[in-house]
Amino acid sequence: MSIKIKLLGKNLEKIREILDRYGLEDCGTAVPDVVVTYGGDGALLGAEREFPGILKLPLRDAETAPTCAEHEAEKMIREFIAGSLVTVQLPKLCAAGNGRELWGINDLVLHTREYTTALRYRVFIDGELYAQEVVGDGLCFAGVHGSSAYYRSITRGIFRTGVGVAFSNSTEVVDHLVLPEKSVVAVEILRGTGVVMADNDPEKFEVHEGEKVIFRQTDEKAQICNLAGFMCPECRYLRHHLLPLNGKRK
Repeated sequence: MSIKIKLLGKNLEKIREILDRYGLEDCGTAVPDVVVTYGGDGALLGAEREFPGILKLPLRDAETAPTCAEHEAEKMIREFIAGSLVTVQLPKLCAAGNGRELWGINDLVLHTREYTTALRYRVFIDGELYAQEVVGDGLCFAGVHGSSAYYRSITRGIFRTGVGVAFSNSTEVVDHLVLPEKSVVAVEILRGTGVVMADNDPEKFEVHEGEKVIFRQTDEKAQICNLAGFMCPECRYLRHHLLPLNGKRK
């Protein structure tokens, strides 16, 4: 199979052995056709930042995330070679403010910089004022894939279409929102300093009093092969019930 593969993650010895058995190897510095991530969600998110738009095949590292028999790494490699895995396109999110941009797949987060002081801000949706003043830790702007992450931890719910806005620890009663996917959410800082973050990106930027940050879903897509298998509920059950606190398999 003539395909250029880039391998990313930790504990790569085992996956390299598997790839070698099928005549596949890391392409080095060449532009890859597919990026194989070996690890967890963080490895996949980081790979999309490093190689945006290139096909990703995420595989769970069995040492830290045991999988069910259907989604073992070697079986997934065989099915990828056979062309039997489904590729989905996840819309990417963008946060823009203070001359900076951050991109994510799961969610974008505005959070108060000072953990002992609430952030005061107002919210506009598609140019219309939605909340005159919100006092709290900040908010989360999530895509469909990210609805089961931080958004869910705040709202105790998920959504299947559109984009979601969840307000973190606000003192006012503010309804969490599920909006059409083309909605643009603008947040103006009234008091305090906010920090804007995307997924697990170590990069971030600040917004200050009088400044705005704009959240939106873009037309850019992340191409993920076998996402359903990577997010398999049975695999998730095994991760939570077979691993002790030190992260090693029993």
